[in-house]
Amino acid sequence: MLSQVCVLLTMAVLSRCLGEDLIYRVQEGKSPGTYLGDIATDSRLMDSVPQQHHNLIRFNQIQQSDTSQLFRISKKTGKLYTAQTLDAETLCRHNKECFRYVKVAVRRLETFMSIMKIKVLIEDVNDHQPEFPEQQINIEFSEGDRKGMKKYIPNAYDKDVGELNSQITYQLKKKVNEPFTLSVSKSVDGTSKLGINLDDGLDREVKDSYMLQVIATDEGSPPKQSVLDVHITITDVNDNFPVFSQNVYNISIRNEDYDGLSPIATLSAKDLDSGKNGKISYGFNSKTSNTAKTYFKIHEITGGIFLQKKLPLGPEVTYELYVKATDEGEPPLSSIAMVLVNVINQQNNAPRIDVNFVSASTDNTAKISEDVEVGSFIAYVMVTDNDAGLNGEVNCDLHHDKFQLQSLGKKEYKVIVKNSVDRETEDHHEITINCQDRGSPPLHSESKFSILVIDVNDVRPQFSKETYRFQVYENQKSKIVVGSVNATDPDLGLGGKLTYSLQSNSKDFLPFQISENGLITAVMSLDHEFQDVYRFHVFVKDSGEPPLNNSVSIVIEVRDENDNAPFFTFPNINPFTMGFVYYPRRTKNITVLKATDSDSRENAFLKYEITSGNDKQLFAINHYTGLLSFNRVAMPEDAGSYDLEFVVKDSGNPVLSATTAIALKLTVSNKTTEKPNPVDMQSDDKIHFHLLIVIVLVAVLVSVPVTAAISVCYIRCNGRRNTQHICEENPCDKCECEQRSSMCSSYQTTYLPNAPIALTSDPSLPNNTLQNRSRRGGHNSGDDLCGDHHNDSHQGTQLQTAARDVIYEVGARMCLTRPSLSSS
Repeated sequence: MLSQVCVLLTMAVLSRCLGEDLIYRVQEGKSPGTYLGDIATDSRLMDSVPQQHHNLIRFNQIQQSDTSQLFRISKKTGKLYTAQTLDAETLCRHNKECFRYVKVAVRRLETFMSIMKIKVLIEDVNDHQPEFPEQQINIEFSEGDRKGMKKYIPNAYDKDVGELNSQITYQLKKKVNEPFTLSVSKSVDGTSKLGINLDDGLDREVKDSYMLQVIATDEGSPPKQSVLDVHITITDVNDNFPVFSQNVYNISIRNEDYDGLSPIATLSAKDLDSGKNGKISYGFNSKTSNTAKTYFKIHEITGGIFLQKKLPLGPEVTYELYVKATDEGEPPLSSIAMVLVNVINQQNNAPRIDVNFVSASTDNTAKISEDVEVGSFIAYVMVTDNDAGLNGEVNCDLHHDKFQLQSLGKKEYKVIVKNSVDRETEDHHEITINCQDRGSPPLHSESKFSILVIDVNDVRPQFSKETYRFQVYENQKSKIVVGSVNATDPDLGLGGKLTYSLQSNSKDFLPFQISENGLITAVMSLDHEFQDVYRFHVFVKDSGEPPLNNSVSIVIEVRDENDNAPFFTFPNINPFTMGFVYYPRRTKNITVLKATDSDSRENAFLKYEITSGNDKQLFAINHYTGLLSFNRVAMPEDAGSYDLEFVVKDSGNPVLSATTAIALKLTVSNKTTEKPNPVDMQSDDKIHFHLLIVIVLVAVLVSVPVTAAISVCYIRCNGRRNTQHICEENPCDKCECEQRSSMCSSYQTTYLPNAPIALTSDPSLPNNTLQNRSRRGGHNSGDDLCGDHHNDSHQGTQLQTAARDVIYEVGARMCLTRPSLSSS
């Protein structure tokens, strides 16, 4: 009976709760545990549940990735609370309405009743103020800019997500009558575009800068705001004339005063413009008499007026000097001032200057270290002038970019370091202290001394190159000089004393050593075939304290010499025995001799010859491919055994060679329809047909590059027709010979990359079995010719091979027959 009541209660609850939602609101920033609502009461879930069964109902929050950590629910009462402080800006950064759903499973003990979906609205609080990317920006207007000129500035951003809290308004704060306004426009994404507009003309000389404030305020409650300081600089145009401090200068001097070093007066003009527009130069105007120009001169930059020579003795006289001050603007503007120089006779004593150095000194020279700190005390200066009144009042100055004069009291000064010194830039400084009294005319004195900068080790050694490359021939004796490196260090003493050492990234032995003066020598004879290039580093270190170092890359190329004789790779036994059946009316390629040479370039360029056994001139060998073939039609009486001897020679100096022998047993057949020999041909009709196709294809494919190569060879060889004799008579010209040989070698490898396939007969195999051999070692003479094949495609290959042989031999002979070219 009790179970039937529970089922009825469950059905009633489900019918009331399914599809119903609750909405709660909470402000962001509330502390964890903030009460949101009573799900059981607000959903009226308990209305249909008898009072005595209320304690059987349980509420459980369904786990969700984005809300499980934000809220908690009382399992027994169904009351919903916050589990942590909620931040609308973090949870809903780009949403106008911020909310989260909480799903609650309602159970009666272990019996499922329903799932309730509660929407929690997180109300945004205006807890963020608008923020500009920077607190202050600097913009420029030219005083020549006209009304309406606009300069853009960055807008503010409010992190709040509420519609009003994130809405920003702007206003410009400025002083009265400042000619600027703020323009605000909206972009397509809703952000604001701010600009500072010019509403009136500007005058840099009246005011060269303005400070405005742009205030950004949101519409929250209460509203928050931030301020952007806008500093406006007015740039200059040349609209002001230079102005002298006075229109007329009146000075007096004694006619016996003359040293030509100190100015009798210094004029000063100011130009309110800036830059070149305010830079002033001085000179005499055309109204200044030639007589006055004889005795006086003016410094173009300082405006100082100097005596050029001693004034003549006689009554007092006044000279009128008209000085013109001109700026460097475009167009230049100028002003004129008049200087009246009254020459009088009056006794006055010049100041006397005494300089005492803090450090040890010799010959009026103070010594300081180049790492001396700025502000260090260098010398004590005392000035003596016993004249009365203004004649005894003295002012002193020192003009130098590294040192300055500071006053210690009346007529006492000290010389200090103004800026850092560098011995490597300048190790000797000349100092001049000028002192002048206030008499009429004022008298001045000067004291000169030197400051010597002592070296410290502050400069790394430097190599003259980034990478050093050297060449050396192999097989040279040990201790031969490969090259030298040079590093310099401007430091003195131990700081400039350098030591060299070798460094290699490889663990292999490095066959070189370096001397204390950077001379690199080989400690053993080098072998090009073992290693043709060495790469390592030279490390240099000075002897200063602390020592400084550097390194440079070294590349040494080992040049090849003809120190390896060629050797045959086929035949690989000596003598080699083979049999061959000759069939009439067929092209008869017999086999290909193959040799290799471990050397490179011309030292590995090989040539084949028959030295003996060919008394009947029945056989011929291609000098460059090693192809052995019949030189003429074989007759029945030619059948028999032939002991052929061959030699292969390289093109080095001296020429090295190797020999081999082939014992050939020749059988001459009178049949034309028998099974083909290893190099058998097709019928005459097919021969002519394939020959025609091959000749056309080969002519089209190789005529252009071969013609170009032959032309280049001919022009180069003919243009240097005397080089062969020079190479033979003078070993010093070996480099040029190598270049020519290299060109011919490149012709062979470029235009015949796939040399004719070698046809090799092995008597142990039936029908002269073919052996296909690949290159190895240095330079191979050629690849195997196609042999015992009985189809048309291989017959075509033989014809192509023959065509390539002809083309190759023509180009090679053009390069190798230089003496004949020269003689012609």
